[in-house]
Amino acid sequence: MTPVHLGRWLRRAGSLAICLILWQMASSLKLNLGIVTFENVPLPLDVVSAALDFLRSPKFFAHISSSLERVLAGYGIAAVIGIGLGLVIGRSRWLGDFVQAPLELLRPIPAVAWIPLAVLMFSSSELSMIFITFTGALFPILLNTVHGVENFDPRLIASARSLGSTRTAMLLEVIIPGAAPNIVTGLVIGMGTSWFCLVTAEMISGQFGIGYYTWESYTLQNYPEIIVGMILIGLFGMGSSALLRAAGAALLPWHAKDSK
Repeated sequence: MTPVHLGRWLRRAGSLAICLILWQMASSLKLNLGIVTFENVPLPLDVVSAALDFLRSPKFFAHISSSLERVLAGYGIAAVIGIGLGLVIGRSRWLGDFVQAPLELLRPIPAVAWIPLAVLMFSSSELSMIFITFTGALFPILLNTVHGVENFDPRLIASARSLGSTRTAMLLEVIIPGAAPNIVTGLVIGMGTSWFCLVTAEMISGQFGIGYYTWESYTLQNYPEIIVGMILIGLFGMGSSALLRAAGAALLPWHAKDSK
């Protein structure tokens, strides 16, 4: 590890340590700022104890696996449809004009607003939660793919045509590699929004999952468990996004080198 990378990791660890110290001080002193109060916020050690109890719980695997399965299903479908449709829309101005109005109408609708309709549309709550995860991941992937294709350097396309490139070769060897950095960005953003949407759905209609665990802890007034659920959501979201970034850097070494 180079000194530059070591310094970055030390700064990140230091920022987390400062947050923990401030949390400990505010909770132990039961700080009350009027608008914000820490009187009912548990101490970090209480959260650690609750996390260890959750790890030993027989429901731990069921909660984690349920959330992971829903995210992978909804996100995977969104990635396939978002990238495929984004490539088509980016290459066709007519189709882009045709679908722009519906996409712009649906894009701002939050995940919680989709829940009643999803319950009516699908025969099981499991499918409805996967659908909500799908809607959260679709639009970042789709829009970033469209942006990458539309802003692709037209001189490269003209050069490929002058060399006799076919439509298929143009798509696979020129357009997709050129738009890949934007596609990876959309995939990373979409992963974060899929976790956000999934947890929202699990809080309302789930029986297992990290979101359900967090909401159940709130209804039972188990405050340390609430923070355990929040931390798990953050860790899984951060970890999955980091894996996508690493995969993108490995698949696009030229872009990773240029961005440094």
